[in-house]
Amino acid sequence: MSTLNTLDWLVIGIYFALLLGVVIVATRHQNTSTDYFLAGRNVGFFAIGASIFASNIGSEHIVGLAGQGASTGMAMAHYELHAWIVVLLAWVFVPFYYQSKVLTMPEFLEKRFGPRPRWILSIVSLAAYVLTKVSVTVYAGALVFQTLLPDTFGSPENAFWVGAIATVVLTGLYTVAGGFRAVLFTDTAQAFVLIIGSAAITYFGLERLGGWGELRTFASENVAQYALWRPLSDPDFPWLGILIASPIVGIWYWCTDQYIVQRTLAAKDLKSARRGALWGAFLKVWPVLFFLIPGLIGAALNSKGLLVLATNAEGAMIGDQVFPTMVASLLPAGLRGLVVAGIMAAFMSSLSSLFNSAAALFTIDIYDKLRPGATEQRLVTVGRLATGVIVVLGLLWIPIMPLISKGGLYQYLQNVQGYLAPPITAVFLLGLFNDRINNRGAVWGLGLGFGLGMLKLTIQAIFGAGKIDTPSFLAAIGDFNFLYFSGVLFLICSAIIVAMSYTSAGPDRDQIRGLTYSSIDRELVRASWDRKDVIATGVVLGLVATMYIYFSFWI
Repeated sequence: MSTLNTLDWLVIGIYFALLLGVVIVATRHQNTSTDYFLAGRNVGFFAIGASIFASNIGSEHIVGLAGQGASTGMAMAHYELHAWIVVLLAWVFVPFYYQSKVLTMPEFLEKRFGPRPRWILSIVSLAAYVLTKVSVTVYAGALVFQTLLPDTFGSPENAFWVGAIATVVLTGLYTVAGGFRAVLFTDTAQAFVLIIGSAAITYFGLERLGGWGELRTFASENVAQYALWRPLSDPDFPWLGILIASPIVGIWYWCTDQYIVQRTLAAKDLKSARRGALWGAFLKVWPVLFFLIPGLIGAALNSKGLLVLATNAEGAMIGDQVFPTMVASLLPAGLRGLVVAGIMAAFMSSLSSLFNSAAALFTIDIYDKLRPGATEQRLVTVGRLATGVIVVLGLLWIPIMPLISKGGLYQYLQNVQGYLAPPITAVFLLGLFNDRINNRGAVWGLGLGFGLGMLKLTIQAIFGAGKIDTPSFLAAIGDFNFLYFSGVLFLICSAIIVAMSYTSAGPDRDQIRGLTYSSIDRELVRASWDRKDVIATGVVLGLVATMYIYFSFWI
């Protein structure tokens, strides 16, 4: 049985027909690796900003963030108010990246430190794609199929895997064919489909609930569960842990990860790169309202008996099924099809961005180093093959995900990112703002930091409450709050980087020219911005501050 009718399927079909037309146009002029991975470096700011937003807001946000809103309220809103960090990308990081003319973030590290940090970051980034982006995005999209088409393929479990594999294959085909140009073009359209679809859920949900006042009343009756700031005694989201971990993960994700930064590298000039990041920052302000609040609305409707949400064997609400259940129950025919198309758009935009970024990392930072002198056509072919391998590994990881975090899809995502981010954030920040940091410090910081993060992830999957509780010290490590661990790991990595750098010779001054704050071409940077950029920055920061102030006291 399907919850979608003929009109819904017609809307979905029209959407994908238009998408196919965009991809066909984008497949032209894919002759070199720069064309394939950076769209020829000739992209305007509007497409860059929309792609930054759409790549970030995937199905894991629509499904996982709504589920988190239903189960933990505003606790995860801090990660969705990272527009201020995207502003940092625009003003602090983009000038270094764009002037260096690199294709990837590991390539930037090689220019700053040498070849070994490039190798480490390439491997860590590819592992991160498997552990977070591929597996989480596929899992979230498959949950939508499981909820909306439970019996279409024989059983909900079959619907889950058919949906996962089918959409991955379709996304892989258009990404492989069209390269980064196809990713950018489709992302621009999908960004607005995502907003329209999620805004519709918010509107119809509030209409059935009785308005914003009813939602505030429901949240105020459950302050401990739904508040933005939690006490230090909170086992999952203590406010101090949030303040420590959220910026560390945010700087890694928004300012140093190939997945996001690749969009700014495709700009036609530095001004477009900065304005693209600022436009992306403006769009990033709104996910709290469009993706997290619907989860709260779903929980409120469920408490009033106006919406029936799925529960697990213990009778607890399954947060990750809240959004697709609301789609099926609240929206009229046609609009329901548009929202499903929006969810699939989110799924596919995130995957397409991931596929191209992963292919760029493997091809440019690994294959080209092992096989120097490969033809441009060969590099493009290898990039396409690398995409397939990453997807298969991500699918294989899906069954392991529930072992790491039982707090929902989005909490799983922040767990893993909290263990991957600290060493990378430390190396980039120290490398840009301290000329004395050298190759030895970067190698030790990245290598040891990644090892410690993966050790914590492994222990957490096996030991702790509800798992193996002996020996007690391993159980304690497994249960140690992921937010505090991010901060501890960041401090350890920073100390190692500084210690190893200052106990060995400093880098050659000519080698790091233009790659550190003290040596960048300030005149060129100053010529790339004007009053419009300053005003845009003020608007974004003002909106973020307004969100924080309102939701700190709304209940």
